[in-house]
Amino acid sequence: MIYGYARVSTVSQELEVQLQSLESEGATVIYKEKFTGTKTDRPQLNELLSKLEEGDKLVVTKLDRLARNTKEGIEIIEGLFEKGVKVHVLNVGLLENTTMGCFFLQTLLAVAEMERNLIIERTQEGKVIAKQQEGFREGRPNKYTKKQLDHAMQMLDDHSFKQVAEFTGISMSTLKRESKKRKEGESIM
Repeated sequence: MIYGYARVSTVSQELEVQLQSLESEGATVIYKEKFTGTKTDRPQLNELLSKLEEGDKLVVTKLDRLARNTKEGIEIIEGLFEKGVKVHVLNVGLLENTTMGCFFLQTLLAVAEMERNLIIERTQEGKVIAKQQEGFREGRPNKYTKKQLDHAMQMLDDHSFKQVAEFTGISMSTLKRESKKRKEGESIM
């Protein structure tokens, strides 16, 4: 039987392209993993690995979809070779259980791991540079400006939270949180 495995590690990545590629390669059963991030726990992969048996074929679009690092990739693929399972990586080809095939596999996995580490490194460098910028604030940007919140807080002197929320479009929870924050700030000074 031909099995497929597709994985995306972030919300912005799409499974659909992988699924189409796996289906066109003849995969009849496809296991999908979404938003794994940096988690090592991948229940769908574990279930798939336990089902594969001699004569089966596992198809993945890229090696980095199957394994996060060289060591893990070698362990998974060698385990599959021992079971008699064929491994087909679409952007590489059919991996074989030969001396040359194993060397090729180790090289590919090492390159994939290096690429992943470089991406992480560049991301971290970007954060360090951004943090040095004046006014940098990590996380989601504020939805409302200080001027909008100041105006809403002034309106609360004469109106209820509900009325101010309706007039300004600022949610009641945001108004209450900002009001509380400002009251606590006044009592500290």
